[in-house]
Amino acid sequence: MTRTHDKVRYTPKGEPYTPISAAQGVEDALKVLEGRWKLIILFHLFGGKVLRFSDLERAIPAISQKMLVQQLRQMEADDVVRRTVYQQVPPKVEYRLTKWGQALCPALDGLLKWAELRERMSEKTERPSRDLKEAGTRS
Repeated sequence: MTRTHDKVRYTPKGEPYTPISAAQGVEDALKVLEGRWKLIILFHLFGGKVLRFSDLERAIPAISQKMLVQQLRQMEADDVVRRTVYQQVPPKVEYRLTKWGQALCPALDGLLKWAELRERMSEKTERPSRDLKEAGTRS
């Protein structure tokens, strides 16, 4: 079977990404995580934690109730968070990560390590200039 064009082809699973398919995959992943508070909420739920709405409010005091509800509902729609409502008075609602949501943990650990690397690299580049200034003041 011949191809009509080299750039138009089906990439079966297991084959390496093309620059276009990789960019699309990253864009799709970032759509799930976009929002100022989603990553913070995720970090509070990692490790199989089950938190009530009020627990999340206390854990993230800078977020408004409205924004917390919005972010949780979006993550629930994206199948990252599971919401369990108990029929009782007062109402009890719990949030936990789905298996797919928990699978984000290694990726976010990598992001944290990358951020730490930047800090270490910037500290190393700042030291020589400090050392030169200190040496100039000593003489």
